[in-house]
Amino acid sequence: MSTAHGRLYLVPAPLDFGCAQQSPLEDSMPMQTLRVAASLQHWVCENAKSTRAYLKRVGEVVPLAAPIQAQTLVELPREVHKKGDHQGGFDARPLLAAALQGHDVGLVSEAGMPAVADPGSSVVRAAHQLGLAVVPLVGPVSLLLALAASGLNGQNFAFVGYVPSEPGERAQRVKALEALALKTQQTQLFIETPYRNQALLATLLQTLQPSTRLATSSGLTLPSARNLSADVKTWKARAWALDNATPTVFAIGP
Repeated sequence: MSTAHGRLYLVPAPLDFGCAQQSPLEDSMPMQTLRVAASLQHWVCENAKSTRAYLKRVGEVVPLAAPIQAQTLVELPREVHKKGDHQGGFDARPLLAAALQGHDVGLVSEAGMPAVADPGSSVVRAAHQLGLAVVPLVGPVSLLLALAASGLNGQNFAFVGYVPSEPGERAQRVKALEALALKTQQTQLFIETPYRNQALLATLLQTLQPSTRLATSSGLTLPSARNLSADVKTWKARAWALDNATPTVFAIGP
């Protein structure tokens, strides 16, 4: 591996993107991660606007190596966001030209760890193909936080992404995930666009068996974070509800 090449840093972002409130970065991000983020001047990102907002917050804690306006931000193509880049087909090597010239590059998504339930795996794959060092930094990962708070099986679990938005297809998908969870004891984790949180919850309560355990984690790392876990019968008895504004991770299992 050439020492003349830069490294690809996987830079986590706080989980409060899109939330009504934000917490201090130091509450959820290790100082070393913030120091590395502040030292970078080249970025591959999901969204340039949100990345600039994140860097502004970083700069309030650790001085940036260069003004935000002087930094180079390259966005992943829109089709990568829509279709995902985990199955290949998108060559991200051109996005890492700065690393080949000796500059360290940061990969960042809008919230959480890039390339985990977010775009970015194509960039990581390209870095390996180019012989670049890949360095994941420590930070919040909503899926693991939600799993830990769920009381469900943390030894065997799967993240299945989004469920269908059409009610009939959504109910069928929920039934299939429940059958898999009950057969294999495997926790099934999934997410939804926040404005459909309550619609998904309604489908879950209508479709799942009374004894199936349902867990939700909303607003993770925020002071207002809310983690709920109980069987469906209890959910209905307590009339728990979700808001349609806060990012939420859902999990089901026996």
